[in-house]
Parts: sequence; C-alpha cells; structure tokens
Amino acid sequence: MNDRVTIPTALARRENKVLRPRDARDVYAHPGSEFERLLEQAVLSHISTGYYALAPMERLGDPRWRPDLAAAALGIAQADYGRDAAALMSITAARRHGALPRAIATAVVAVPKQRPVLHTNVGDVVFVKRDVRRLDLERVETALTAGWMTTPEQTALDIAARPELGGIEEADAASILRALTRKIDWTVTEELARDQHRPAALARVRKAAHA
Repeated sequence: MNDRVTIPTALARRENKVLRPRDARDVYAHPGSEFERLLEQAVLSHISTGYYALAPMERLGDPRWRPDLAAAALGIAQADYGRDAAALMSITAARRHGALPRAIATAVVAVPKQRPVLHTNVGDVVFVKRDVRRLDLERVETALTAGWMTTPEQTALDIAARPELGGIEEADAASILRALTRKIDWTVTEELARDQHRPAALARVRKAAHA
C-alpha cells in the first residue's frame, strides 16, 4: 500500500463499496475530478461507465486489484436500487452455493426493473426483473457489500425455469441442477414452486435429482 494514499472517512465507511460519482457529492464539490485522482492512486477501480469499486484497505494503491464479478454485480444493483431490492440469483447464486465449480464471465442479479446487460471490466452483469420480496433469500457477504442471494431451493427453481440465463450450456445447467438437488430441502422447494406457480420448473428439478 502506498502511504500517500488517503481516502475520506465518509467513503471508507460506506457499506457498499461500489460508488457512483453522485454518491460522493456530500464529500467532494467536484466528485468526477476527484474520482479521476482516486483512480490514478489505485484507490478506486473502474468497473463500468459511472461505476467504481473502492479497493479494500490492504489493496489501496495496488493498480492490479480488481473486484470479484459477483461482488461488483451486487454492488452495482444496490447502488441503483437499494440493498433490499437486489439479490444474486441463478448461476451466480449457484456458484456461491458450491454447485458451479468454475468461475464464469457473467453474473445474474435480480432487480426491480428490466435493463440491458451491463458490460464491465470484470465480466457481464445480467439484470432480471424480479420482486425480490417474493424470492426465498439468504444473506451473502462479498468483498464489496453485504446483501441477499437466492437460497438453494429458489436457485434450483430459477435455473430449471430459465436454464439458458447467463449464457450457460444446457449440459452445464443440468449439472448445476443435480448439484443443487443435493443441497435443497424438498418441502421448501415444493412450497416455493406452488407459491410461485412453477410446476414445470419443479418437475425439472425432480428429474435432475434422479438423473
């Protein structure tokens, strides 16, 4: 870490370390120019147009640092919609649950509004319009923010309903589903499928369990 690198306490203490220039209006009179300076000092890492990630304290001043894609996706979604309106889902939640052994270059996040894929410096973020309050969620901690992701049961139903989401192959989706079926509570899964009107997805999850 460069000893000359400093960051205002108000930014350092933010729960969500994904920042937009307007998030620093109460700290800087001209946040755009200040963000450029922080980029040069490797205090911030540019994620995509209008979004920056604050490096962890131990990596401040290190230009090699880049955020994890899932963390960036959740941080971006929270920056735009708030912590309780965003959740990691589908293949991104599956990886967090240990059902997808390899990293992929796409993250999927539930948000209140449909919007195009966001291309970032660490991968693509796919936004899915969902009412997060109606999803079965659990807490998730990332290097950039804490928030929500779908439970194994919800994740299994989501992948069964839209196996192509995130650009994965059909065989990969089937493998992920098989892995998730070893983690799920079937009573919870059946209740979710009933409440969310997803009998076909439940049938595919059951088929995967016996594949």
